[in-house]
Amino acid sequence: MKEKLEVMVGDITTLEVDAIVNAANSTLLGGGGVDGAIHRAAGKGLLEECRSLGGCPTGEAKITKGYKLKASYIIHTVGPIWKGGNEEEADLLQNCYQSSLKLCLKNEIITVAFPAISTGIYGYPKEEACKVAIKTICNFLNNKDSFNIKKVVFCCFDQLTFEIYKKEIDFL
Repeated sequence: MKEKLEVMVGDITTLEVDAIVNAANSTLLGGGGVDGAIHRAAGKGLLEECRSLGGCPTGEAKITKGYKLKASYIIHTVGPIWKGGNEEEADLLQNCYQSSLKLCLKNEIITVAFPAISTGIYGYPKEEACKVAIKTICNFLNNKDSFNIKKVVFCCFDQLTFEIYKKEIDFL
């Protein structure tokens, strides 16, 4: 299962995968960080489709076309805002990854790239978010029903995040 995981530093909007995951806000209408970058790269069609979705609750995910991206799909998930760790942030973050992966199965997506959800302006500590992400994805991939997912990429926005994810994956 470890062979299905890849970690890199890069621009998630340029990746050649079936789907990229957007760390979105609850409106799904674009914002800062990776969300804004994805909306800019995908073009106006994305905003139009997102308007029709009616937002998305924290911990859930919705899917759109990829528009001008190399990825065919964008999976939008709303991560939790870090409030100290006692407000079900870990459960909500776990749900982000599970909801996104379930959409991969439903849409026959075999390669998917995730950003470090909630670790930017939402303030989730990177080390803790990484542990939730990798544990959740590994548990999901170990399920016999998820055999068709061939590759999960963790696309990190900086070297520090990359090193945290790389170290965690190396321990598997």
